[in-house]
Amino acid sequence: MLPTRNGVSPSCVALPSGPWPLVIDFLVQRIPAVSRDDWAERMAAGGLVQADGTPVGPDAPYMPQTKLYYWRQLPSEQPIPFEEQVVFQDEWLVVADKPHFLPVTPKGRYLHETLLVRLKKKLGIDTLVPMHRIDRETAGLVVFTVQAHTRHAYQSLLRDRLVNKVYEAIAPHRPGLTWPMWRRTRLQESPSFMAMHEVEGEPNAHTWMCLQETAGAWGRYELKPLTGQKHQLRAHMNALGLPIHGDRIYPVLQPAEPLNAALDFSKPLKLLARELSFTDPITGAARRFCSRRHLDWPDDAPPDA
Repeated sequence: MLPTRNGVSPSCVALPSGPWPLVIDFLVQRIPAVSRDDWAERMAAGGLVQADGTPVGPDAPYMPQTKLYYWRQLPSEQPIPFEEQVVFQDEWLVVADKPHFLPVTPKGRYLHETLLVRLKKKLGIDTLVPMHRIDRETAGLVVFTVQAHTRHAYQSLLRDRLVNKVYEAIAPHRPGLTWPMWRRTRLQESPSFMAMHEVEGEPNAHTWMCLQETAGAWGRYELKPLTGQKHQLRAHMNALGLPIHGDRIYPVLQPAEPLNAALDFSKPLKLLARELSFTDPITGAARRFCSRRHLDWPDDAPPDA
């Protein structure tokens, strides 16, 4: 197994049969986001290797039907000025309390500024893999498995709905709704990019919902998802006319931030993965973890208030 570099795991590229004279010719065509000069510089510095770690230089002839490995780089990455906290660690699991705005895993404009890479650097554990994920915009608990041979057992807990999850959200308070309630509907991708919406059909999304307290026109809600559909909590709250404060997708999809623009950290999504509990499939112990974070009340008014 190849090691991480600065917390980043290697990416694999397969080389099919083809007409390329040199490996670098193939890479420039296959991954055009990286220029030929950049590939040559990386390869000269040992940034492309075979499975056994042998470096592949910029003048290496093409090697069909093999696999090569490289470590992804970004020209620049804006720091996310919030820190994660490790709330639990043993030989099997690491549980982190994630801040808003921090992605769980590398994707797009995020590489080093992700929870996974930060934890690998901080803890020195190259084998960390998330047992589950939450949105970049959501704060709270994320569980990582440490050892490869136990991952299936832990991830099976989610498949079999044996993990109890409790979320907290701040959204408008609408008199006339009866609490607590179950929201059982069918969610599917909407015509709007990224968004989910409710449709007719057999329910595939089940959420227990309760209003805990109010402050003016705002309410603090406890949400317990039984299923794990994409954006389930955000879509269910929006369907009730209660879009979560700071949501950039519901009820109206906001424009994405340009890749070269500074990120705006002033309006976090008021959604927190507050508690997780399950019976550990390896040790048999009852596990219960709680976030140390708190959602403050907004200082603005809900829409149409």
